[in-house]
Amino acid sequence: MIGVSIIIPTLNEEQALPRVLRQLQRLNPEPLEIIVADGGSTDRTVQLAEAMRPCFRQLQVFRCSATGRSVQMNAGAAVATGSILCFLHADTILPDDALTVISRTLDDPETAAGGFISIMRGSTTTQWLTSLHNFLKTYYAPLLFRPYLFFVKGGRLLFGDQVIFCRREQFLSVGGYTPEMAIMEEADFLLRIIRFGRIRQVNRIVESSDRRVARWGIWKANALFLLIGILWGIGYPPHKLKRLYSDIR
Repeated sequence: MIGVSIIIPTLNEEQALPRVLRQLQRLNPEPLEIIVADGGSTDRTVQLAEAMRPCFRQLQVFRCSATGRSVQMNAGAAVATGSILCFLHADTILPDDALTVISRTLDDPETAAGGFISIMRGSTTTQWLTSLHNFLKTYYAPLLFRPYLFFVKGGRLLFGDQVIFCRREQFLSVGGYTPEMAIMEEADFLLRIIRFGRIRQVNRIVESSDRRVARWGIWKANALFLLIGILWGIGYPPHKLKRLYSDIR
């Protein structure tokens, strides 16, 4: 067992969460704990998660006092006991050896945080173009907008569907995620934790739902992803950016 706490923020994820929890049963080694931090789901998310408690050594499910992924992830981190935190979206599938990859990545004291390469998939499709764009954006966004951090500090731009992980002590020391940020909270967090070391995109794949691309269409989705990245880079307020990025379940 590796001391990794997996934190899953949820909001109306009854369709996606059971599959993710079933996959987490196959992790080898297994996590120290899994924490489902719900933001006030009105569907069966919480009930389905609680029904799977007997399948895990330690699965915590609790409702947060407020909705918001940043608030929920911070709440999960506050009760976590692992030395490493892994923030997992409820529609993202990890490889079986993910915790070994995470642990080995953070064995390097010059690495502060990391994430995987995300491939977006649906039931019958793989969004190769969008996945490639997201992979490249990890590098070109900080290169364009934070060149000093990119070249000197090893800065990279990671997103939630890349499964961000870091050391718990360092997460807490920088104040975790900014509660007020409804979007780009990962980028904001990484800009603060980079003082402890570089940000790495490890050469392993996770699978994330393509539900936004499926709903919006490939061209609209990628145009919005690009627009949000550019506006973030030039300092556009996150609460206004959120208006461009609706929740889709």
